[in-house]
Amino acid sequence: MKIYPAIDLKGGRCVRLRQGVASDETVYGEDPVAMALRWQGMGAEFLHVVDLDGAFAGRPVHTAIVSQLAGALSIPFEFGGGLRTDADALAVLDAGASRAVLGSRAAADPEAAAALAKSAGPERIAVGIDARDGFVQTAGWTETTRLSAEELAARLASLGVRAFVFTDTATDGMMRGPNLKAVSAVAASLSKAAPDATLIASGGVGSPADVAALASLGLANLEGVIVGKALYEDAAPFAEFVASASNPASST
Repeated sequence: MKIYPAIDLKGGRCVRLRQGVASDETVYGEDPVAMALRWQGMGAEFLHVVDLDGAFAGRPVHTAIVSQLAGALSIPFEFGGGLRTDADALAVLDAGASRAVLGSRAAADPEAAAALAKSAGPERIAVGIDARDGFVQTAGWTETTRLSAEELAARLASLGVRAFVFTDTATDGMMRGPNLKAVSAVAASLSKAAPDATLIASGGVGSPADVAALASLGLANLEGVIVGKALYEDAAPFAEFVASASNPASST
């Protein structure tokens, strides 16, 4: 598995939220580009960048930062938050993001999301499935649907989407461990619908041991894990998270 350091943008700054609550933020840096270069310098292979303002507004707000990141980095990064139209997603890709992450739009219109993935290239479009108690959340996690995460994952995979990010919103930013049962369930749904679909897990990682727990699940389609607050709080050196992803026994 890869470790994806998270960079969450709010008001142009690098922040982390607890369970996605906009008012419950901690600011970790004023310069997103400098933060991205920090993770690149530590050995990150891929970054996960989220436009929190865009997620709440329903349109991308930090597109200019995408261009800045693309100009500064030598590693790829994915970008999501507020990408509710084809034009918005394509603008992010044109600005230099390696992959656009669709969330609310994919839940509302799976067919349209799959069509975009087909036209842009399945490697350039990912779907972010955010769920609480198993049910998909949208609009910056402010609305909860009656659609299960497994159902949505299977539907999109059957339509041709091949890259997924699953976030258990109840654990996000809490550093109390990931929801292993939920990750396993989504991974199983994807595996049945499309054996070549890949999954990145997000939410709850607080230590290298949590990464090791995910790796120990032995899920063939679990391609990576997003780590946010644990890195910013210096829970352990970045290298230890990487080691746990490739050698779970080293953290048990």
